[in-house]
Amino acid sequence: MKKDGFTTSFTVDQSPEEVFKAVNNVRGWWSGEIDGDTGKLGTEFTYRYHNMHMSKQQIMEFVPGKKVVWHVTNAELTFVKDKTEWLGTDIVFEIARKGGKTELRFTHVGLVPAFECFGGCSGAWGALVEGNLRNLITTGRNQPDVFA
Repeated sequence: MKKDGFTTSFTVDQSPEEVFKAVNNVRGWWSGEIDGDTGKLGTEFTYRYHNMHMSKQQIMEFVPGKKVVWHVTNAELTFVKDKTEWLGTDIVFEIARKGGKTELRFTHVGLVPAFECFGGCSGAWGALVEGNLRNLITTGRNQPDVFA
C-alpha cells in the first residue's frame, strides 16, 4: 500500500485491544453524524459534518488489536473546489506495542499537500486523532465535538 499522505502518531499506556476498541467507536471521537456499522470488516458507514463534509467509508481491513483500514468510496467536501478530493483515499490506523506502551499510527493515505483541503483536513485530523481519539482511549469517555 502506498503511504503518501498525512500521518500522525502517539503512544498510550492502554493495551492494543483497548486502542482498537476506541478506534472503532467512531461516534465516540469523530465529531459529526455517523450512520452505519463502524466495527466490522466489509461494512460501510457515512460521516457528515454540517453541510461541509460528507464521506462514505468501507472497512477494508479489520485486524483486532493491530490495524483498521477505511477506503473512502464517496466524498463531498463543500469547502474546496474539487469536492471529491477524498474519493479513493484510505484512512489507516496501525496499532503496535512499543516499549511497554501502545502506539497508534494514523495515516490518511492520499491526503497530500497538493489537495486544497490538505491544510484544513490535516489540522482537523490532528485535533480529532491526537485530541479526541487519544482522550477516548485514555479516559474511556466519548469526546465532545472538537469544532463546536
